[in-house]
Amino acid sequence: MTEQIDALDRRILAALQEDASRSLDDIARIVGSSKTPVWSRIRKLKEAGVIGRQTVLLDAEKLGFEACFFVLIRTSEHEADWQRRFLAALKARPEVMEAHRLAGEIDYILKVRVPNARAYDAFYQALISEVRIYNVTALLSMEEIKASPLLPL
Repeated sequence: MTEQIDALDRRILAALQEDASRSLDDIARIVGSSKTPVWSRIRKLKEAGVIGRQTVLLDAEKLGFEACFFVLIRTSEHEADWQRRFLAALKARPEVMEAHRLAGEIDYILKVRVPNARAYDAFYQALISEVRIYNVTALLSMEEIKASPLLPL
């Protein structure tokens, strides 16, 4: 789909990224088009999967999730059954905000949001009881300097 996305699509996507609650009239005004073509393009972008699920961004700290840990995981097991169980365990844990499989010495990195260190320990204990892990290193984020869900369109 990337070769079919033109400048107007990118302006629409940028406006939606900034505030998805904007009305069609507002988006049309911002991008310099009329409402019907904007609606049509948004529909096509959704159908193509360019626009996914829409949600709201919540302030984790104001909701009591004050601790953000980056968890580095090394495993000595790479069998399909272990990987299936590991991925299922991650998907079942709402504390896991992001999970990435990496190239290099570390196999996986997780971003975990919890209220405090005790809650992280409970998460850790639950995870290692579900799947065997060779090595886990948890890094506490002291300050979030930049976080953005916006793509550089």
